[in-house]
Amino acid sequence: MELTLFLFIAAVTLVLTVSLLSVGARRLLGLRIGKVRATLTGLVAMGSSGLIGAAMGEARRGALISVQIGLTVLVAVGFLALSEAVLPSGSISGVVRWPQAVRRRLARTRRYAQLSRIAVRHGLGGAVRGRGLRGPDAAGERGRVAGDLRLALEEAGATFVKLGQVLSTRYDLLPPEFVTELTKLQHQVAAEPWAEVEKVLTEELGKEPAVFFAEFDHEPLAAGSIAQVHRARLSSGEEVVVKVQRPGARPVVDRDLDILFRMGQKFEEHTAWGRDMGALELAEGFATSLNEELDFRIEARNMATIRAAADRPDVVSTVRMPLVHEDLCGKRVLVLEWLSGTPLNAAGGLIEERGLDRTELARRLLECVLEQIMIGGVFHADPHPGNIMLLDDGDLGLIDFGSVGRIDRVLRAALRNLLLAIHRSDPVALSDALLELVDRGEEIDEMRLERALGRFMARHLTPGVRPDREMFADLFLLVARHGLTVPPEIAATFRALATLEGAMEQLVPGFDIVAEARTFATGQLERKLSPKSLGEVFSEEALALAPLLRRLPRRVERITNSLEHGRLGVRVRLLADERDRRFVRSLVHDVLLTFLGGVTGLIGVLLLGTDKGPTLGDSLSLFQLIGYNLMVVSCVLVIRVVFGIFKSQRTPGR
Repeated sequence: MELTLFLFIAAVTLVLTVSLLSVGARRLLGLRIGKVRATLTGLVAMGSSGLIGAAMGEARRGALISVQIGLTVLVAVGFLALSEAVLPSGSISGVVRWPQAVRRRLARTRRYAQLSRIAVRHGLGGAVRGRGLRGPDAAGERGRVAGDLRLALEEAGATFVKLGQVLSTRYDLLPPEFVTELTKLQHQVAAEPWAEVEKVLTEELGKEPAVFFAEFDHEPLAAGSIAQVHRARLSSGEEVVVKVQRPGARPVVDRDLDILFRMGQKFEEHTAWGRDMGALELAEGFATSLNEELDFRIEARNMATIRAAADRPDVVSTVRMPLVHEDLCGKRVLVLEWLSGTPLNAAGGLIEERGLDRTELARRLLECVLEQIMIGGVFHADPHPGNIMLLDDGDLGLIDFGSVGRIDRVLRAALRNLLLAIHRSDPVALSDALLELVDRGEEIDEMRLERALGRFMARHLTPGVRPDREMFADLFLLVARHGLTVPPEIAATFRALATLEGAMEQLVPGFDIVAEARTFATGQLERKLSPKSLGEVFSEEALALAPLLRRLPRRVERITNSLEHGRLGVRVRLLADERDRRFVRSLVHDVLLTFLGGVTGLIGVLLLGTDKGPTLGDSLSLFQLIGYNLMVVSCVLVIRVVFGIFKSQRTPGR
């Protein structure tokens, strides 16, 4: 009985001591730790306490008990700080997932090796470091590297091909040689066998495909890197197109995106061109876009949004879009109405046979995309000739809405002002509209920007000069040279217009897309200035201003009353932003702890060096005991400051 009671008391004492040591170390470092790390910290501190006591000896242990406790706490704090540096919080709990993590790391390593071999094979090693690519005399070298980069991206696979296609529209980031070469990117893939396609259909629909489809063509109409398209007929007799995601598309894309994130981070840390173009932010934006493209439900919602915008009374475009069979759509399956027709890139002879007006077709197509951009705010971001159909009835159709852009009302208004400024050939208005569109730095020389825009307009927008891709490239370069950053949604808008220009060129060689856009903008302005539109605008603004107008008399009365009695004042609050206050608090906290740690350590050293004061033992004075304790306190404070600095470097945004 006595032994059991003794063991129970010993166990409770051990648990309490371990808990107190781990809690104390955690509080001193300002950490949240799990049970495993807390237990390890307490046990290590308990073990060190025994070793410290043994080293002190029986004779001096009583006098140095406070030093022993302090050193034990110091060991606990040191162990916790070291363990957090080596294995950050959350790592220990992930031990059970280590086998999966090892497999992913091995797969990533193999992919790294494959990409490295591709880069070396195409001679891109020096180009990664930016050697020989800067300056006007390096145009030939840039052209060679751009060609090698295109071939390397095509060999690297679908994810990198799509990245190159996105980069081919970023005139503000890449030299013209790269933009021109990356527009040629293609990726040929073999079709998935029918058994794999049927398996995906069954998983997404919940039943065998035969339950929903009376006929299903096993041979795809087209096979892409992410999905392939089949023709089918529903049980109700409707002709449809079924887009099915490749079974292995998601793991491949996830692996490549993980590598792109890591590469973007390395490029931004170690190369000047990576920092200039914002490699990590570019990789994040690309990953978001590609993940949306992998979820066909998003594409279905995009089509529904664009169709709803096309039904508005102020939209006059007649370009058709397929209906979505939402009840049959899933994350990896998309079922659309069959539009009977011919892709625009193969419809040249049909247009002549039917006697269709090419200019009218081009205008309708441009008007459709501009209405999506300027009115609906959701637009087809990849209107290349393969995604444009000449239907059997002579109408135009748009397909494949996997890539769409979104633009809010403020940016739509700025775009409209930009087109109107171009229409009036007004560089001042063009500068104002451009500054509304882009992300501006702290210091912008607006006069210099206006003069540069005036030269730009004289070069590209004078009568007799047909705007082309070079105009978009020059505009983006001008923006970049003046320290302005183009938001991704605006870049997507210009990308769509630049892609559309290729379709316009096939329909009407020499088609002036900018002149037609000017006409569209002025037409929109005229419609907005009609009595009906003005009445709607006034009604909306009046409703928005009504609460403010109700409060205005009371506020005016308070201000005039304060003026009358001489009580009107202006209060300016320093450090109004919480982030600024948090930064100042942390700075003062670290400085104070550093000062206290240094002073405490200095006093401890001085006390240890004195022989005066009351004697506690054969060779220990009271001042020396206090000195030992102050040295322990100093070490704890120094560890706390060093750990705080280490932690802030690893915590983004701090």
